[in-house]
Amino acid sequence: MKKESLTKHLNEITRQRIEAPDLGRAVAEKRIRRESLTTDGRLNIIAADHPARRITQAGSNPMAMADRHDYLQRIAEILIADAADGVMATMDVLEELLILSYLIELDGGQSFVDNKVLIASLNRGGLSRSAWELDDPVTGANPRTCDEWNLDGGKMLLRIEDEDPNSLKTMQYCAEAINHLLYLNLPMFLEPLPVVREKSGLLKVKKDAESLATIVGVASALGEASSRLWLKLPYCDKFDTVAKSTTLPILLLGGESQDEKVVLKEIKTALENSPNVCGTMIGRNVLYAKDKSHVGMAEEVNALVHEHLVVTGP
Repeated sequence: MKKESLTKHLNEITRQRIEAPDLGRAVAEKRIRRESLTTDGRLNIIAADHPARRITQAGSNPMAMADRHDYLQRIAEILIADAADGVMATMDVLEELLILSYLIELDGGQSFVDNKVLIASLNRGGLSRSAWELDDPVTGANPRTCDEWNLDGGKMLLRIEDEDPNSLKTMQYCAEAINHLLYLNLPMFLEPLPVVREKSGLLKVKKDAESLATIVGVASALGEASSRLWLKLPYCDKFDTVAKSTTLPILLLGGESQDEKVVLKEIKTALENSPNVCGTMIGRNVLYAKDKSHVGMAEEVNALVHEHLVVTGP
């Protein structure tokens, strides 16, 4: 699809929101879903839930993800190119993508949401840099929303800081959502992160194998059953130690922007060395790649995840 055509449809979203406020849900209910979550046991998902937590920086641009049209265009172009299995996002972003797909179909194009995995981000209340950051309740979609909107699952973030009792509250929110999704036969994609509060007050993720492996044990035991639970984890040195701490399927996250070669090498290494690493759920490192187009980076990640490409070099 030409960029000019996509821009035209992006400009139409607001009018549709006003004149047809239920359009997003109508498209969601009618979209064709996959018969199974994965086609080969692996998933490559675009993560697009950062702005809801007041995170807009990508690379050196502090406001990159604040440009909603540009943000949506990057996601849509990746899905149109079939360079990802789907997207994980907050409901506002999912609604906009559903409306955009409808407008493209109306103009004679093809749906880019059919047969894609759409995952709703549930807890975004722990705003970045806020005093209550680790008290992170479900402020977005809930499991019932996922079911009623014909989505493919839900995602939650669980950050644990040993000195902050708010982490316990978030553990409870996550367990409740896991149980509700289980009842609806939908998967939970849980992102458990050990964090420490620095002197500046900012939270820093502890990316060492021991810290990650021990929090994986906590996350794996949340809820009434782990039968539909996936974990989203950062790569680290000795990642095989982390992967061996569970039999649950693992998706690698991207984290803050870094060199594309490093990202691709980490994905390749983890996929080769740990059989329960089953793909990726990456946002900024694909959407705002430094030296490649976002579509090109997505295609390389997708090829690695689905075993069609060998990455060479450092």
